[in-house]
Amino acid sequence: MGKFKKTETSIEGVYIIEPTVFGDNRGYFMETYSKKDFEELGLYYDFVQDNQSKSKKGVLRGLHFQKENTQAKLVRVLKGEVFDVAVDLRPNSSTYGKWEGVVLSEENKKMFMIPRGFAHGFLVLSDEAEFTYKCDDMYNGAVEGGLKWDDEDVGIIWPLGNMKKEDLITSKKDAKWPSLKELPRTGLFKNL
Repeated sequence: MGKFKKTETSIEGVYIIEPTVFGDNRGYFMETYSKKDFEELGLYYDFVQDNQSKSKKGVLRGLHFQKENTQAKLVRVLKGEVFDVAVDLRPNSSTYGKWEGVVLSEENKKMFMIPRGFAHGFLVLSDEAEFTYKCDDMYNGAVEGGLKWDDEDVGIIWPLGNMKKEDLITSKKDAKWPSLKELPRTGLFKNL
């Protein structure tokens, strides 16, 4: 058996990855990435940057992408729980404008593999969460783009629980991203 289990989602190229966890009375050990094992699963990525953030409950980050230096991301949660979302913006995709979401937590240890050409974001469900992800290209703020997180045409069902939409915490930048209809379907990405 391999060290990782790959589960397909409703969108081609987007996968839920589950590591093999070795636990005993001392705690646990797991590999979170192995180029060799990922390639055996058909996932060929050359990750060049790792990012980490900490956020409190109700923080919604995203939905982000880069128009150039597009990035594939392998995301996971170190502490707490988030609802992670990827929206397909690949111009020739049969699932263009569709979204996929998964709960990532320190307990379930799942990871979300998001290829290039997607908008990405997450909502913190626990009191706080530490979130980390690998990218296969460098961050370039000059070419950053975004998609409105509550776009009715995309229709993401955010698991708000007892939170209210108006109480969610977003950045000023994230509150101003355009809707799917306002994004150009072709020519959005320079290196897909």
